[in-house]
Amino acid sequence: MDDIQQKLSQALHERYEVERLLGEGGMAIVFLARDVKHDRPVAVKVLKPDLAATLGHERFLREIQVTARLQHPNILPLYDSGDADGLLYYVMPYVVGESLSELLAREKQLGLEDAVAIAREVAEALAYAHSYGLIHRDIKPDNVMMSNGHAIVADFGIARALSEAGAQKLTQTGMAVGTPAYMSPEQAAGDPGVDTRADVYSLGCMLYEMLVGQIPFTGPNAMAILARHTMDHVTPPSIMRQSIPPELEDVVLRAMEKVPADRYRTAGEVVDALKAIERGAGRVSGPRASIRARSSQMGVRASQMGMRTPQALEGLEETRPRRRWPLFAGIGGGVVVVLGAGAWLLFGRGGAPAVPVVGGLDPRNIAVLYFQDLSPDSSLGAIADGITEGLINQLASVQQLHVVSRNGSAQFRDPAIPRDSVGRALAAGTLVVGSVERAGAQLRVSTRLVDGTSGSDLSEARASFQVPAANALAARDSVVETVSRFLRQRIGQEVQVRALRSETKSVEAWALVQRGQRLRRAAAALGNRDAAIAQLASADSLLTLAAQADPKWPEPVLARGWVAYERARRESGQAAVPWLDSAVQDAERAIAADPNDARALELRGTARLHHYELNLTHDQAWRQLLSDAKADLQDATNRDPGLATAWLTLSHLDYLDDNAASTVIDARHAYEADAYLEQAANVINQIFWGSIDGEQFGQADTWCRTGVDRFPNDLRFTTCQLWLMVTPAITPDVPKAWRLEARLDSMNAPVPTRLLGQFLVGGVLARAGLVDSAKNVMQRAHDSSTAKVDPERELAAVEAYVRTLTKQPDVAIELLKSAVLANPDHDFATIANRTWWWRELRANPRFKEITGGR
Repeated sequence: MDDIQQKLSQALHERYEVERLLGEGGMAIVFLARDVKHDRPVAVKVLKPDLAATLGHERFLREIQVTARLQHPNILPLYDSGDADGLLYYVMPYVVGESLSELLAREKQLGLEDAVAIAREVAEALAYAHSYGLIHRDIKPDNVMMSNGHAIVADFGIARALSEAGAQKLTQTGMAVGTPAYMSPEQAAGDPGVDTRADVYSLGCMLYEMLVGQIPFTGPNAMAILARHTMDHVTPPSIMRQSIPPELEDVVLRAMEKVPADRYRTAGEVVDALKAIERGAGRVSGPRASIRARSSQMGVRASQMGMRTPQALEGLEETRPRRRWPLFAGIGGGVVVVLGAGAWLLFGRGGAPAVPVVGGLDPRNIAVLYFQDLSPDSSLGAIADGITEGLINQLASVQQLHVVSRNGSAQFRDPAIPRDSVGRALAAGTLVVGSVERAGAQLRVSTRLVDGTSGSDLSEARASFQVPAANALAARDSVVETVSRFLRQRIGQEVQVRALRSETKSVEAWALVQRGQRLRRAAAALGNRDAAIAQLASADSLLTLAAQADPKWPEPVLARGWVAYERARRESGQAAVPWLDSAVQDAERAIAADPNDARALELRGTARLHHYELNLTHDQAWRQLLSDAKADLQDATNRDPGLATAWLTLSHLDYLDDNAASTVIDARHAYEADAYLEQAANVINQIFWGSIDGEQFGQADTWCRTGVDRFPNDLRFTTCQLWLMVTPAITPDVPKAWRLEARLDSMNAPVPTRLLGQFLVGGVLARAGLVDSAKNVMQRAHDSSTAKVDPERELAAVEAYVRTLTKQPDVAIELLKSAVLANPDHDFATIANRTWWWRELRANPRFKEITGGR
C-alpha cells in the first residue's frame, strides 16, 4: 500500500499532494489529496494494479470519461482522471458526510419520510443519467453519499467502464459488475441486453433495506444470494414493518419484479410514484425526521468512484485518416439529407439533435426581441443589435428569470408577426420590444414590455429616452436599467439586474465591434463565396479599428479570430490553414488577456478541430490536433456550461472519435443550453441517431417526435419515424408507414431519399409478418437503386439490414460486401462486430467474408 501511495505521489506531485489513505475496496484504493491548483481537498481513487492490467488502460479511460460531463445536483461530479505511471486513477470531491451504508449501519431502519426522500433523490439522479443512455449498474448504499441532508449518487463512471471493458476479462479477475445483494436477475444471469430497469431493481432493493433494516435476500455466499434474486419471492416489507403504507410497499414490490417488463419502465416513473406519496400519503408525512440532517455531521467519507478526463485523446490508434461521414446528416438537403443515416447504419456513424420544452407562459420567461432600426437609411442596425444582445446577456444573469437566447429571438425580427404568436412560440410570458432612431444629434430609444399570452402592451411599462448619438453605450445602460424596473413591476419581486461588465469605455470600439459582428454573422449565412469573403474582409477591417480604439479590450481580437475561422471555412485543403492559424493566434491572445475566457478556448478548439478534419497530414502532429481540440472544448464547457456552440462542436468531435454516448450527452447539453441554436434541427437528428446507436429506443422516439413537432418539413423527421418501426422496440404500423412514404413523395424528396423510404416500408411490412409483400417492395426499390443513384452504396447497407428482417441473410451479405467494397477507407469490421444492427447476421458463417475474417 505504501508503495502505491509513494508511486502516486511522485507521478501527480505537480497537481495533487497525496496526504493519506482513506480506505480500500475490492477494486480500488482511495487516498485523500489536496488539489494544488484549486487548493481544495479531493479523493483520488486508484484501481488495483491487477484489475487495471486486465481491463486495459486506454479502453478503460476512454469509456469512463463518458460520464464526466453529467451535471445533476444528486450525482457526484467527476474532476479528473488519467494514468499515473501505470496507475489508473480518477478524482472526485472529498465529501463531508457519510455514505447511506454507514447511515443504515447506525440507524438500522430509516423513518418513512427519510427513506422516501432519499429514494426519490436517487431516482431523480438515475432518471437524468438514463436520459443520456447511461446505466449505473451498481446502485447500492455504499455508492450513495449523504451530504447536507441530501443523497448524492457516486460511481457512475467505474461501473460503465468495467462493463464496457468486457465480461470475459472481468470473469478472469473473479469480479462482476454489480453487488449481489442489489443485483437484478438479468444482471446476475449475464444478460448482455441489461437496460435501465436493472437500476430500478437495485433502487427497489435499497429502498427495501432502508424501510425494513435488512437486505431483501441473504445467503451463505454470493451465488446463493444471486439465485434467490432470480427465483425467490421477496417478503413484503409490511410484514416486517407494519407502519409501511400500501402505496409505498407497492413501489418497492413493483421496482423489484423479477421480469424487467413488469417493473417501472423508467426511473422517472419511480420519481413520480414517490412524489405522489410525499404529497398525499399522510402516513409518511409529518415532522421532518433528523436522520438525514444528522448524517451530514457524522464524519468524513470519500469512498466514491468517478473521474473526468480533461486530457484529450492520447495515443490515437489510427495511422491513416478514416473517411468521416457528415455528423449532421442533412445539412444542405439533397442525398445527404437522409443518406447520412444509411452511412451510419453501415459504418457506425450517427447524428442526433434536439427537443423543445413547451410550458405555460410564465412571466418569468423573458424574450428580448431585436430592437428595430427606425432610421431612414437603416444605419443604426448594429447599434440596435448591440443594445438587444447586451440586454439579453444581462437579464440571463438573473437567477429568477429564464431568458430566451439570441438565436431564439432572431427568428422573430419581423415586427409584423403577432406578439402573442411570438410568446407562444418561445413560451415567453414577457416580451421586451424596442426601437432606435435618430433625433437630431441624439439617439431616441424606446422600450416596452408586452404580455406574451395576449400580445398587448403592459400598462405603465413603456419608456423612451434620448442620449447623445456619439454615446451608444449610454443607451444600452439606460435600456438595462429601465427594463429592470419594468420587470420588478411585472413579476412582483425584486429582480436586480447586475451592473454591466466592465468591458470597454470606448464608445467607438464598442460600436465598431457591433458592426463587425453583424457583418460576420451575415457572411456566415451567405451561400455566395465571393460575397461572403468580401463581407468577412469588411468585418475584419472594422474589428481592427476597434482593437486600435481600445487596445486593452480583448473582444475585438476574439471577434477577428472568429472572422478568420469563417474565412477558413470558405477555403479547402491547404488554403484554409493560414486562416486557421490566424484564428488560433487571435484566440491565444485573448486567452493571454483572460485565461478563463471560455469563448476564446472554444475558438481555439474549433479551429484546431477544423484543421484536423482537413486530413492534410497523417502524422503525430495531425493526431495531436484532435487531442488539443478536445482539451480546449472541454475546458470551455467546464468554464461556461451555457456555451451551447462549444457543446455542439464537442459533440461533433465525439462523433469523429466514435464515442456515441458522449456524442449524445454533449449534443443534449447544447440543446439544453440553447434550444434555439441555429443548428437545432441537426442537433435533434444527432441525438436521435445516437440514441438508436445505444439501443435507447424510447429516447430515440422522443427526439424523433420533437423533430416532427419543430421541423415538420425536414425530411429527416419523416424518415426517422420509419427507422423506428424497423427497430425491435417500436410496433410496426403498416398504414402509417405507407403514409410516411407518400409524404416523402409529396415533399419532392430526392430519388435516393424516396428509395430509402421504400426500403424502410419493406422492413415494416416484414416486421408485421407480411414477408411476401415486403420482398416485392424491396425488389422494386432495389431495381431502381442503380450505381448512378447510389454511387457509394449507402442504400445497399440499408437494404442489407431490412433483408435480415425477411430472413434473407445471403442476400444481405452480398449487399454488405458491395457497400464495403465501395468504401475501402471504412473500418467496417470493428464497427460491424459491435453495433446491434448486425447482431443477427453476425451468427452467419459468411459474415466473415465482409469483415475479413475478424
